[in-house]
Amino acid sequence: MRVAIAEDSILLREGLTRLLAEAGFEVTAAVEDAAGLLDAVADDPPDVALLDIRLPPTHTDEGLRAAITLRTDHPGIGVLVLSQYVRVSYVAELLESGADGVGYLLKDRVSDLAEFAAAIRRVGRGGSAFDPTVISQLIGRRAHNQGQDELTDRERAVLALMAEGRSNQAIAQRLSIAERTVEKHCTNIFVKLDLSASPHDHRRVLAVLRHLNE
Repeated sequence: MRVAIAEDSILLREGLTRLLAEAGFEVTAAVEDAAGLLDAVADDPPDVALLDIRLPPTHTDEGLRAAITLRTDHPGIGVLVLSQYVRVSYVAELLESGADGVGYLLKDRVSDLAEFAAAIRRVGRGGSAFDPTVISQLIGRRAHNQGQDELTDRERAVLALMAEGRSNQAIAQRLSIAERTVEKHCTNIFVKLDLSASPHDHRRVLAVLRHLNE
């Protein structure tokens, strides 16, 4: 899988390049700003664009703007945003065109290379990859905006793992519960959120994320 990187910190940029190469990715470009990324993608489209939210020249939301541009102009390219913090409004903007091939991970919480690589591949294949903290805040915003707090703590945990792209089996292992229990939680979640459940994890994640974005 081919990846283009935009990160203004040379140490992090070079580190990502090496780590991804070691994990079997082909890094097509490693640039320091959004303009450089957009040019690189136009010249040699990758499977995934990996970029920071804050990029030169103002270090505010250039990365987000570039991510939205990529999702509009190159819908076939996955976009995975790395950030040091959660901004629910940023996540909502990323999800405006759907949850296909998009992710939002927190830099400080990326500690396992295998999981990070899996997230990149998932996004490159049209799936989603969201940090649990991001999902938690999305859920919290929806509950606050609509006055709904029907989900239990366990259901919120299951929903967060669903949004990460985890299967029922993986969720059961992570939470140390039976897979049948996970299925029951999933059914309750869809009922409470007024969603039609799907037997396929990918479509299920898309439905949940789109619902949260409404």
